[in-house]
Amino acid sequence: MTRLYLSKIVLRVFLCTATLLTSITGFAAPSLDQLTDLTGNASVVVTLKGRDNFTSEYRYDVSVRNHSADLLIADSLVIVLDKIANLAGADREGLTGESFLKRFDILGQDGETDDGKPFFRIPLGPTPDLGPLADSLPVTVRLRNKDYVSVFTPSFKVLGQKRPPPEPKQTQAASPVQPGITPSTPSRNSIDKLTQLLIKKGVITEEEWRKTNQP
Repeated sequence: MTRLYLSKIVLRVFLCTATLLTSITGFAAPSLDQLTDLTGNASVVVTLKGRDNFTSEYRYDVSVRNHSADLLIADSLVIVLDKIANLAGADREGLTGESFLKRFDILGQDGETDDGKPFFRIPLGPTPDLGPLADSLPVTVRLRNKDYVSVFTPSFKVLGQKRPPPEPKQTQAASPVQPGITPSTPSRNSIDKLTQLLIKKGVITEEEWRKTNQP
């Protein structure tokens, strides 16, 4: 009994912890290794929302647009800051080959990929899926330029999961009747046995049975 009681307590603590974590994060988001690159099926819509000249900080609203005919699972969508390019389209320093990403402070990111690129999770909207030609809610991306270079272009790629299509409903086909076979009828012997049983149980009398069998 003591062991069973302790097991129940541990289970309750686990469930309460899981519920608390879900309420804090808003959803149980999948890990990055469960996501696929949706670039080509989905794109980003980047809108410059503000600029602070004193700190050289730029604030963007970035949302995901679904260009495919598939449903995208909304709480799986992630944008990765893939690169930052200058006016010439270069994303690396000419002499050192260093990525321009190293020149920026990325504020408010949700984490980094295995290759060190910052990523942001797209907020969950009113529906569980992002439908075709629909836009997600925006996430705020803040970039602070350490070198105070005034012109640059951030570039993002989209990760996420497609909603699997629903499985077709299986209908049970009726067994075909083979030609030449007709449903069997009760034999005379089985009818007589049933009649004797009913008479024995007092359900009917022999007189009633004889009347029903008269032509």
